[in-house]
Amino acid sequence: MDGPVLCAQGLVKEFRGFRAVDGVDLSVAGGTVHALVGPNGAGKTTLFNLLTGFLKPTEGRIRLGEHDLTGRRPEQVARHGVARSFQITSLFAQLTPREHLQLALAGGTGLTWRFWRSDRTLDRFSERAAELLDEVGLTDHADIPAGTLAYGRKRALELALALALDPKVLLLDEPTAGMGVEDIDRTVDLVRRVREGRTVVMVEHNMSVVARLADRVTVLQNGRVLVEGPYDEIRDDPRVVTAYLGDPDVAR
Repeated sequence: MDGPVLCAQGLVKEFRGFRAVDGVDLSVAGGTVHALVGPNGAGKTTLFNLLTGFLKPTEGRIRLGEHDLTGRRPEQVARHGVARSFQITSLFAQLTPREHLQLALAGGTGLTWRFWRSDRTLDRFSERAAELLDEVGLTDHADIPAGTLAYGRKRALELALALALDPKVLLLDEPTAGMGVEDIDRTVDLVRRVREGRTVVMVEHNMSVVARLADRVTVLQNGRVLVEGPYDEIRDDPRVVTAYLGDPDVAR
């Protein structure tokens, strides 16, 4: 594990006087999986959107290595090496996974809006698209419409689209939301594979997934950091049990 790669200092986000994020300090070590957890309304999604540029902070700073990302737009944040997935799938139903990835790869070259001029424009990205499909286990589903994919495989495609940006930091918003046990196990294995050489920050409600993946956990409550540490330490913390887990046996 290297030093901090993504940091937030004194981060505040107000909505008409309500502080959804209230003075959060966050330090994410390079090469780790860092989970953000907490009860509904704790500020997880707001913090996530601040880190990725979808919201601008009322106060505080955000840094990626030596780069100040405070107030930067999402596309600017992405150019510095931060990619994210979304909790709700947003794929083009008629495009295949291969076509999705070719377009995503073309987007990094400025060719996205000129692809119709020649099939060869997208063909140049075929090899990398095939590598990404293999990385997320979609090789056998590369050429069917994305709208026909099972839910878990749609989430795998969205992860591949994020990886197409070749990110230093990958942010995953509820990666197992709405999944059955089989898809959850497949997604956990997938995150384990793609974390190699990357830093991962994830918002996750499933504490068994957090236990299996996270090197460090930040628990939020009412927009503030309640406690932070390895899962084995925070799971029995009385503050966490009271605020989030309810019954100590849930965390085991």
